[in-house]
Amino acid sequence: MRFSFCSGARGWSRRDQMAAAVSGIVNPQSKEFICGAGKYRLVRKIGSGSFGDIYLGINISNGEEVAVKIESSKARHPQLLYESKVYKILQGGVGIPHIRWYGTERDFNILVMDLLGPSLEDLFNFCSRRFTMKTVLMLADQMIGRIEYVHVKNFIHRDIKPDNFLMGIGRHCNKLFLIDFGLAKKFRDSRTRAHIAYREDKNLTGTARYASINAHLGIEQSRRDDMEALGYVMMYFNRGQLPWQGLKAATKKQKYEKISEKKMSTPTEILCKGYPAEFSMYMNYCRGLRFDEAPDYMYLRQLFRILFRTLNHQYDYTFDWTILTQKAQNPNVGLGMPSHSGAKPAGNHG
Repeated sequence: MRFSFCSGARGWSRRDQMAAAVSGIVNPQSKEFICGAGKYRLVRKIGSGSFGDIYLGINISNGEEVAVKIESSKARHPQLLYESKVYKILQGGVGIPHIRWYGTERDFNILVMDLLGPSLEDLFNFCSRRFTMKTVLMLADQMIGRIEYVHVKNFIHRDIKPDNFLMGIGRHCNKLFLIDFGLAKKFRDSRTRAHIAYREDKNLTGTARYASINAHLGIEQSRRDDMEALGYVMMYFNRGQLPWQGLKAATKKQKYEKISEKKMSTPTEILCKGYPAEFSMYMNYCRGLRFDEAPDYMYLRQLFRILFRTLNHQYDYTFDWTILTQKAQNPNVGLGMPSHSGAKPAGNHG
């Protein structure tokens, strides 16, 4: 996998022109649109969220690069307005992208936000689909913190997966961001603090690979489900894949059932076999939480922080991709040297 560095706009390919023409959001000749935040040029599609596509955009007045999420206002179930409202509530949190503008132009809902770097899924592929324990533990600390912040703001994410964690760029290159709140749900009243009611017979929301067992069983999701999903993300990074990946089935429903069966029949001790006991402890703790119980985030962070120190690692923000990027830029750089350049590969935003 090759990453480009965020040094400026890319060329406008014929495929991009066709995509833009089909979307109707820009004129393929001008590649520009105007919104309340200014005049932007769309450069290329850089990703897809749970709802809508994400483009690299450039503010024509100052050359600043942004991410532009676009959704047809005629969509059967428009979600971008809802997502923009969730982002507004979360604004100011560490690792939450800054929203520049939301509005409707022509037949499209548009959300303009800070441009971020590659997702953890991108970086996992870049690192040949295996992270070292040091990288997993440094990420775990930030991931738990991001989810805790969302929960403190009375929301659950409901789609925790590597694609929805992105590294920042520039001076934020070591900071992890959580994105894509199209499936987020308010689990608690802001004023009364009343928790949503326990329910069953719910459809699976999120991504089956990382979904909690209770989500598979049709139980209303709560904070515990985000935390369990994160446990699967960490073991995915440790192992390279999860035991329920690659299962064949005739329909999506049957595939979800197979994933659910495999997940329920795999004890955490087997899932985490060969890795520090803290991962199994994390999984068992999350699976043991009651529906409306608040996770002990500090306990979970301390599990991994103590393990990190026991393994004599230094929290120097030298991730696996930092080393690979340094080696590509300068083969003479020592493997143990942390990056001071702030340069990071830039990839998909969503």
